[in-house]
Amino acid sequence: QVQLDESGGGLVQAGGSLRLSCAASGRTFTNYAMGWFRQAPGKERQFVASIGWSGARRDYLDSVNGRFTIARDSAKRMVYLQMNDLKPEDTAVYYCAQTRPYYSDATSRDEYAYWGQGTQVTVSS
Repeated sequence: QVQLDESGGGLVQAGGSLRLSCAASGRTFTNYAMGWFRQAPGKERQFVASIGWSGARRDYLDSVNGRFTIARDSAKRMVYLQMNDLKPEDTAVYYCAQTRPYYSDATSRDEYAYWGQGTQVTVSS
């Protein structure tokens, strides 16, 4: 099994920044992607960003593209989400996730086999 632990959430004013971190432990795999999802109260969990196995491919939700940046350090088994120019609509619980090996679409929630417990991000207006 894989354990994922997120940190870095908190309360920030609109226009501010936060950096989320996710530490992976447990069983190791190759050829997997890492992603961040978020879930606001009363809404479905939605894709935010993903980074492929090599780090070359990164995908983003349209509304965060240009404001959020995903990065990974495979040697340390860490993944990060730098969030700038935060908006009240970014308020949600943010989840780190890892796909199964040999995934096909890192933007699809169905590809993800392992999930963290989530970290709350609240953006005040």
